[in-house]
Amino acid sequence: MKRIVSTYLHTSLILKITIALVLGIIAGFLLGDNASVLVPFGDLLLRLLTFLIIPLILFTLIVGVNQTNISNLGRMGTKVFVYYTLSSAIAIVVGLAVASLFQPGIGMELTGNEAFEVPENPGIVSVLLNIVPSNIVTAFTEMNLLGIIFTALAFGIAISAMRSSANYSEYGDMLLKFFNALNEASMIILKAILQYVPIGVFAIMANTVGSQGIDTLVSLGGMIGVFYIALLAHIVLYILFLLLFGVKPLDFFKHARTPMLTAFVTQSSAGTLPLTLTAAKNMGISRSLYGFSLPLGATINMDGAAIRIAVSTVFAANVTGHPLSLSDMLMVVLIGTLASIGTAGVPGAGIVMIATVFVQLGLPMEAVALLTAIDALIGMGATALNITGDLVGTRAIDQHEKRRQKKSLGHPS
Repeated sequence: MKRIVSTYLHTSLILKITIALVLGIIAGFLLGDNASVLVPFGDLLLRLLTFLIIPLILFTLIVGVNQTNISNLGRMGTKVFVYYTLSSAIAIVVGLAVASLFQPGIGMELTGNEAFEVPENPGIVSVLLNIVPSNIVTAFTEMNLLGIIFTALAFGIAISAMRSSANYSEYGDMLLKFFNALNEASMIILKAILQYVPIGVFAIMANTVGSQGIDTLVSLGGMIGVFYIALLAHIVLYILFLLLFGVKPLDFFKHARTPMLTAFVTQSSAGTLPLTLTAAKNMGISRSLYGFSLPLGATINMDGAAIRIAVSTVFAANVTGHPLSLSDMLMVVLIGTLASIGTAGVPGAGIVMIATVFVQLGLPMEAVALLTAIDALIGMGATALNITGDLVGTRAIDQHEKRRQKKSLGHPS
């Protein structure tokens, strides 16, 4: 038994997760609905990962802010926001192009009159206001990532100011050492949690496959297939983008594959955040950059969800017999980009975004109800692409910043 445990602990994490993924799929097909008995094991994984989100964001960002100056932080923040906005818009264009080529939904018809209530969309203004929490405690208890980022930045900048002050430098240094120690303690806890990840992945995958079943895959297989083709097309764009900034794609995906697989199974960008932060650290990305870009991206950057909006819209239009016009597609790009930011942090954000776009285009909510049948299968791929996009942008911006620093020091790039 001791030897088995030792072998498990020393096996690479990506191999364990891959094996767990395959075994989970097999178990799901064999057990069917009975796979629900494994749900507690999957829930435990999500709880363990969520447990670490707040300390990782708070401590990493406070320490990261104190490793750079404020002007650099502002410049990097601007680049991150521009990247996230453009990336979501491009993802919708890719989704529309692929869906227009394959035309999912042709020949299908809506059956029944299943009603679907449109979830409330908080809107961009509400999201922006939530950046500044009215109560610092509720920002943490409600897992308001934008509020937590703001809190970490505020205290990080304050500590940086204290360290530069003649009167408070000693206290500033003490606080920084304190948060550095807490950050390292969080990393030790994360290493322990990582050993449980494969078990949780197996349970979640088995339950997902068991609950969806073959019938769902067959009836809406065309829609699912087109969606994943669009995801692959967007990954090709990621690779070209990385090459443009001199980043080797193989090295990037070597580190990114663990959070990508975990996000695929858990369907949670926020829940995967501890693994995404670890991947960025292993890539050698500046802590001051990934400390805020990745938590921010987990909240507002949703490339996979953007592709989901595009493909779902074309699918719904074809099912209802009213294919999209060019003006409709332009509307999807505009509304979809805004919706992907405006629904940040909302449970079931993918469905909320789709419903928002459908309302603007006059598409029936019955089509949204139809798409909820494959919500899990679509959400898996969307979430994996979401966190991949976060890492791609962060890695490229980091590379650009390092080149800039070399030039400023007079070294050739």
